[in-house]
Amino acid sequence: MRKTDPGRAPGADPGTGADPGTGADLIDLRDGDSSFRLRVLGRRMPGVLHLHDRLDAEVLVVSSFVTGRLPVSLLPSDLDEWGRALDVLASGREVAWLEDGSPGIRVRPFDEVHGTPTVLVEDLGRSCVSVLLPLALGAGWIDEQRRLLAQVRRTWPSEVHRPAPGVHEWRR
Repeated sequence: MRKTDPGRAPGADPGTGADPGTGADLIDLRDGDSSFRLRVLGRRMPGVLHLHDRLDAEVLVVSSFVTGRLPVSLLPSDLDEWGRALDVLASGREVAWLEDGSPGIRVRPFDEVHGTPTVLVEDLGRSCVSVLLPLALGAGWIDEQRRLLAQVRRTWPSEVHRPAPGVHEWRR
């Protein structure tokens, strides 16, 4: 038996600014000229056991040269991987995230050519377009991404347990 209404994001925190009806940023990297955002829109199919924890999202890229939007589907494991990627970025190393899907995202904490962090978005599976964004980010940008990840996890917590491959059950 479900403890929550399947149409409502359980655990939503009104104090975080995340609105399950309009979404919440998982990633928000921007400077005065360009931005890279990954916005979580909500659950794919709330209340449908095997799809309940899958999140619909979109990549939003804006610069003076290009503007684009790509749909993305995220699993709880993708959120876990993003958390580990933030730890790698904090150590000064480049990360690749969502490599198995489209789009692929690479973040370099410092790019010597540009003198700033960079984000590379590659949509090789659909549009065959890649965009590299150098972003002049302020101190603390990695900690801000950690805060956004925690906000998304509070707004859409994992409510489905997979005790074995192909077996799904509600967490109690």
